[in-house]
Amino acid sequence: MAELDELVSVLKAAGEGTRLRLLALLADGDHSVKDLTEILKQSQPRVSRHLKLLADAGLIERNAEGAWAYYGLAQDGHGAALAEWLIERVDDRDAERRRDVERQQAVRANQQARAGEYFAKVAGSWDLLKTLHVPEEAVEAAVVAALGGRHVETLIDLGTGTGRMLEVLAGSYKRGIGIDSSREMLAVARSRLATAGITHAQVRLGDIGDVDLAAGPADVIVIHQVLHYFDDPGRMLAQARRLLKPGGEMIIVDFAPHDLEFLRSEHAHRRLGLSQLQMSGWAATAGLEVEAVREFPGESSERGLTVCLWRLSDKT
Repeated sequence: MAELDELVSVLKAAGEGTRLRLLALLADGDHSVKDLTEILKQSQPRVSRHLKLLADAGLIERNAEGAWAYYGLAQDGHGAALAEWLIERVDDRDAERRRDVERQQAVRANQQARAGEYFAKVAGSWDLLKTLHVPEEAVEAAVVAALGGRHVETLIDLGTGTGRMLEVLAGSYKRGIGIDSSREMLAVARSRLATAGITHAQVRLGDIGDVDLAAGPADVIVIHQVLHYFDDPGRMLAQARRLLKPGGEMIIVDFAPHDLEFLRSEHAHRRLGLSQLQMSGWAATAGLEVEAVREFPGESSERGLTVCLWRLSDKT
């Protein structure tokens, strides 16, 4: 049980219009202060002050990533329980709430459009770019090993890019589907698969942040160097979970936390790596469990990038 003063503090933090709007927005996924100022049409200092009050009361959590910080709902404690109770009672038909949701969708669409422009620009040299900071051969071998020699019915590669994972894992599936939102990337992927003679895989244009369930269900889902392009990787993971068969698995490859801001400004990264704690939390929320983790330190000490491979399983 919480002490009276603690409960009063939490109630005061939640009991204000803008802060209640913030809680409702963060229920739809993590956001940076910049995102929230655009959505609420309020100044950065004002939004930051509201967020600090909510965080101090245990209603939300702050995760610093380089020069940015992302906010999300608290996952446990009295504040988390109260936030959930309040959000359940927010009327989505309310005019102000509708405007917030519309602006939130516009912010996300703009972010994805900028990422799409970047991918279109680098599509032809994408695989070369990846080798500049990732021990790719070791990672690819580990992805193959994660399947344990199995030959599955359906494998889906979300954010397939140039189709490299479909090529690497071609001997591990009967039917492979790669989904990506970049037409330029998919053109490269189709050429790659055709050149390799891989006829049991196909690629499709689609939004991996709002998956088409007709593509599934999948025995295995691969998400290779994709989540860091999303402000809220947990939301994307939950979307991917909808495509997974009961008892299926996900193989996720991404960067460990780092402080290389140029990847955000020059290469469209939204998150500067993903921590083990974050991945465990996102997985649990999506009804998944982290079965294994491997780390691959970068070959360049100057860049200092480490790549992680997570194997997640559905325990339902």
